[in-house]
Amino acid sequence: MDQHGRADGPNDPLHTPPASTPLADRNARTLDRRRFLAATGLTAAGAAWAATGLAGTARAATRATGAATGVTRRTSALRQAAAGTFAVPLDSVPHTRTWMAWPDSTAIYGRKLAGMQTDIARIANAIATYEPVYLLANSASVAAAKRACTNPNVTVIGTIPIDDCWMRDSGPVFRTNGAGGLDAVGLNFNGWGNKQTHARDALVAQRVAAYLGVGFTAAGLVSEGGAIETDGAGTLMATRSSIINSNRNPGMTQAQIEQAMCAAYGASEVIWFTGISGQDITDDHVDATSRFLSPGGGLVQTPNPADPADIWSNDEQQQYDTLSAATDAQGAAIAVTALESPDYNLIRATSVNFVDSYANYYVCNGAVISAQFGDSTADANAKSVLQSLFPGRAVVQLDIDNLGNQGGGIHCVTQPQPAP
Repeated sequence: MDQHGRADGPNDPLHTPPASTPLADRNARTLDRRRFLAATGLTAAGAAWAATGLAGTARAATRATGAATGVTRRTSALRQAAAGTFAVPLDSVPHTRTWMAWPDSTAIYGRKLAGMQTDIARIANAIATYEPVYLLANSASVAAAKRACTNPNVTVIGTIPIDDCWMRDSGPVFRTNGAGGLDAVGLNFNGWGNKQTHARDALVAQRVAAYLGVGFTAAGLVSEGGAIETDGAGTLMATRSSIINSNRNPGMTQAQIEQAMCAAYGASEVIWFTGISGQDITDDHVDATSRFLSPGGGLVQTPNPADPADIWSNDEQQQYDTLSAATDAQGAAIAVTALESPDYNLIRATSVNFVDSYANYYVCNGAVISAQFGDSTADANAKSVLQSLFPGRAVVQLDIDNLGNQGGGIHCVTQPQPAP
């Protein structure tokens, strides 16, 4: 995720590529271009999720797998069980508010912290033009967060402690039931497979639910919100690499994981992409590449022809091909919109770890908050595509390069609370 107001730049020694390879950084960005390098000294400390009873709650379901499409279609009994229950809606439904968090850890970000805070404030202020934002901050950082978030529609909450700012992953996933009900499910956040300290973030989901006074359920698997996309009508998509992974769900079969995902989200079908393991902290979250627009509609970020082929562009193409061949929970074909990546030679950022995801946009009431990276042609195209897909909303493009340098985007730091 990246945003605006980049504090670090080409003259920052922590940002500048080695002098021996100044051109290689721009002209040969290969498989590690999205790698999130953990800060030196980070531990995997945190509240470990107790997996008691996991196997019992994640029963294997009768299924038929389409090898060509990666679709797992569940039995009619499971579909009927999901109908009429709490389910996670699309981001584009009306919201009560957006939840975010204020980073303040020098252990995680070091000299990059100020830039991260600038980006978080810019995103919060932009969203708050269209809907309320509730921003979690550690008590010692409340005043700083309030100074930065100048939009009066941003409320800073200092009673729920946090480790980091990735609310899409650590925050509660809200569900509605179509009858005025709202509850939340927690995905048992474990620091992306114990890659980062997360003692506080592991408790954020249930603490936010308690703050709101809504029901809370712990899912039967370990995952993150950015790892699972839903169309709000029974269909999920995800990468195997980020969920069917021993760093999240050791000992669980794909069938057990699918059962737990569908139970948590109120869904009945999973479309799987292969994904990429071990090259970034998320193990290739789906929300950086593929998104649902509606039941029967999806968007996939596709490679820029000017960039050399690598594992990331191959992953994008594979996701596009798989989703284009898939059907949803109702058996309907999915119409897929391609959104071309920027030219890595033309963007502002120089880090090989930079995430250039247009697909990681956030839909709020009245607007789509999206990224721009400095490739004017690709940025304009992205805005045009998003405007055509969301005609009733303003498309607001932000420079979020600080977030991009840390491996994420706008969707990753936002968690919608849908209106019941």
